[in-house]
Amino acid sequence: MASIKVLFSLIAFPFLSCSLLEAFPGSGYGRGGGSYLGLTPEFYDYSCPQANEIIMSVLEKAISENPRMAASLLRLHFHDCFVQGCDASILLDDSDAIVSEKNSGPNKNSIRGFEVIDEIKAKLEAVCPHTVSCADVLALAARDSIVLSGGPHWEVPLGRRDSKTASLSRSNTDIPAPNSTIQTLVTQFKRQGLGVEDLVALSGGHTIGVARCVTFRQRLYNQNGNNQPDTTLEKTYYNGLQKICPKVGGDNNISPLDFASPVKFDNTYFKLILWGKGLLNSDEVLLTGNMHQTMELVKSYAEDEALFFPKFVKSMVKMGNISPLTGSKGEIRKNCHLLN
Repeated sequence: MASIKVLFSLIAFPFLSCSLLEAFPGSGYGRGGGSYLGLTPEFYDYSCPQANEIIMSVLEKAISENPRMAASLLRLHFHDCFVQGCDASILLDDSDAIVSEKNSGPNKNSIRGFEVIDEIKAKLEAVCPHTVSCADVLALAARDSIVLSGGPHWEVPLGRRDSKTASLSRSNTDIPAPNSTIQTLVTQFKRQGLGVEDLVALSGGHTIGVARCVTFRQRLYNQNGNNQPDTTLEKTYYNGLQKICPKVGGDNNISPLDFASPVKFDNTYFKLILWGKGLLNSDEVLLTGNMHQTMELVKSYAEDEALFFPKFVKSMVKMGNISPLTGSKGEIRKNCHLLN
């Protein structure tokens, strides 16, 4: 998230007890014996049965070589879905017909992983031409990145098609900002059909990944416009962040969102929030934003990873089904960056 906004020699991590969790219909999501809003995990079983294997093989190599990539691919899916639905609009480059979402405030100099998506798409096109959409590649890459980080597995509903449009304006307004208040976060998630439980569970994706200094500088030096730091920051953690993120300059210096286990998908993120060591304002307000429900969820997930994992899966499935293009809508792009 920002949010919805993604680190890892992960392959070495043993899968945890919930890692083979199968969380899709009939577990209460969707309808019709496995479909959800026209999507189904079996969508490519006959047209491209190699799809899952191809995607996983590319990701294993990419993430082992560049551990940050797992979080980056999760974030790509999140930033895609929050802008006009999960339609791969985020992948489109500027052209005569498109003003790219890559140039929005939340995305510019920030989102990454395009080369991994391109490699996956090229290999899929070689085996199953004009079959697997870029939107589905993003959804599967996000799931596999979690699995390779030691997190849960789930069946991804498939059958999304790719948009023929992008929205720079909605990319600027619909993706939650890292300095958001709890009220703003709840409102922006509600706009996407996501509730408070989804907000807290999906924020748990910050158990992997990093953030740039520019996204948390305000907390260190001018949280409330009075040139004072955020008093909810634990002192030692605050002192360490000052060394990474100076008052002026160093905008692109990075810090882990979960410094205790930055390449492992677990529930440590929630424990750190309880200890005053959440990096972004949008992380810490889940506890300190005077909203009882988010506070209790943070405490529950910090205490019980086995509770957090299935909640995260349920919310990922729900987010992945924001306004998909199905049937004859949209297209199956041959190149994820360009319209056909």
